[in-house]
Amino acid sequence: MFFPRLIRPLYWTAKATLLVATVAAAVSIYRPEEWHPPILVVLLLAFALAGRWFSVETGSGILSASLVAIVLAIGLLGPTPAMACGIAAMIPICLRRRLPPAFWIGNLMAFAVVPFLGGLMMRALVGYVDSAVSRDVTQSVVFGLDLLAVFVVALGANFILIGLDETVEQGRSLRRQIPEFLPLLPGELAAGMLATILAVAYRSAGLPVLVAAIALLLIFQHLTVALVRSEDRAEQLQARSRQLVGLQLGVLRTLVRALEMRDKTTGHHAAAVARSAKALAIELACSEEERDVLHASGLLHEIGKFTWPDRVLHAKNIPNEDLAIVRNHPQEGAILVGALDGYGPVADAILYHHERVDGRGYPAGLIGSEIPLASRILAICCTYHTMIAGEGYRSPMTVEEAVDELRNASRNGQLDAELVERFIVVLEREGPTLDEDADFDTELEFERRVGEMAQPHAAEPTSQLEAPTGSQTESRWRFGLSSLRQRT
Repeated sequence: MFFPRLIRPLYWTAKATLLVATVAAAVSIYRPEEWHPPILVVLLLAFALAGRWFSVETGSGILSASLVAIVLAIGLLGPTPAMACGIAAMIPICLRRRLPPAFWIGNLMAFAVVPFLGGLMMRALVGYVDSAVSRDVTQSVVFGLDLLAVFVVALGANFILIGLDETVEQGRSLRRQIPEFLPLLPGELAAGMLATILAVAYRSAGLPVLVAAIALLLIFQHLTVALVRSEDRAEQLQARSRQLVGLQLGVLRTLVRALEMRDKTTGHHAAAVARSAKALAIELACSEEERDVLHASGLLHEIGKFTWPDRVLHAKNIPNEDLAIVRNHPQEGAILVGALDGYGPVADAILYHHERVDGRGYPAGLIGSEIPLASRILAICCTYHTMIAGEGYRSPMTVEEAVDELRNASRNGQLDAELVERFIVVLEREGPTLDEDADFDTELEFERRVGEMAQPHAAEPTSQLEAPTGSQTESRWRFGLSSLRQRT
């Protein structure tokens, strides 16, 4: 909906007129008893005026000290003092934000009209409030319910006025604005309920209990602000950690992609090995964390080959002078992956995935169970997918031929025989197409991994997938951090 240019000045003129009319009405119905006791008037005016310094921001909105003061004035004083508190609450905000005159008029109108009408409604319901302490519980309860009902009506009127501004200025219908108002309701209702409780307490016990309650509110506000600031710093730190982790993991992903540009089989091979390794981990009843270690290890196990020159990467037969380069790629990969905090077990799995159970592997010559379980699983899955893909100088094997070769490799001391048989069980159960559609980016789940890695973490207990004693990498469990969110 678009309004002609004439509508806007007419609308602001109407708001200014309504502001003036409200002030005039307040003066005309002024009664001295509304301003008693003077100490209560001064307290509420001061609370409203300094409300922005005493408001509490929560996850669902703002617990406004000014709003508490206005509602107390509506219930305990009358329409004219309530209007005065509303204007007192808005003046510091307009000054601090250096708003243009038109916005001054709009804000002052809303904060004058709504409290004034609320005071009139409260007067119609309960009459003038006697400053004397009342011990009648029934009267106090009825008074509190009346005040809460008036507050809800006033809150609705306030939202309507805000919505009209948006409609005139932006051409947005009130219906479209409702979803934006809903998140603010919890904080507003909390302030209204708190004010109602304080008003009832004042009527039941007098000014001392109100002063004490406000003092407690200010203490609570101070502690809450400190907590919110602490949580805000934690959120900022977590956001920075997420950026750093995203950069680090992004570098590894880029390296794998760059390697794939040089060797077209890299991405699919890494994804296929990762999926198979996770399937075997499930077969072995490994924990969820251990499955994730194996999955990540499979995705990144070839990353050390990025350091290979093309003559080695594309060679059908590796000359003796280049064997040192080939044998060094597990260390290179482990160094790259180990730079990621919490990825120690992944780096270890990569480092030892070319070890042999008979001790003739590299880089450390580990024997049997000295080799981390993750590395032994990775070796089986990597060998299997290399054979069925026909990488290098080999022709692709059928699944049956590859299974026979796995068993031969276990008999000659290359692979763990028990794990080979469990892997064959997985192949028989899942079928030969287990990894045909494996894709690197899909398996990587980049955003999820970054989110998990960015969480604060505590020391991790020993896992069966960890490296043998003497490994220089560190593994940790990750846990979630619940945090407050500020509304800006």
